[in-house]
Amino acid sequence: MRLDKYLKVSRLIKRRTIANEACDAGRVSLNGKTAKAGTEVRPGDIIEISFGDKTVKAEILKVVETVKKDEASEMFRYL
Repeated sequence: MRLDKYLKVSRLIKRRTIANEACDAGRVSLNGKTAKAGTEVRPGDIIEISFGDKTVKAEILKVVETVKKDEASEMFRYL
């Protein structure tokens, strides 16, 4: 699954366009490297997102195309 779509489906970022813009601006890294929106993600990958002075770090636990809002938090684990 593409990184921008994963960020939206897992609800780490609310909208895919915002996720896409964050990736283009270099604020999202995957396994320690700056990632583009089209980068494929797999379980076990580490995502780091910078929001101004705040940084969110999470490990991908599972990748699914669609998920209910209640179950979205089960897709990743905060580090």
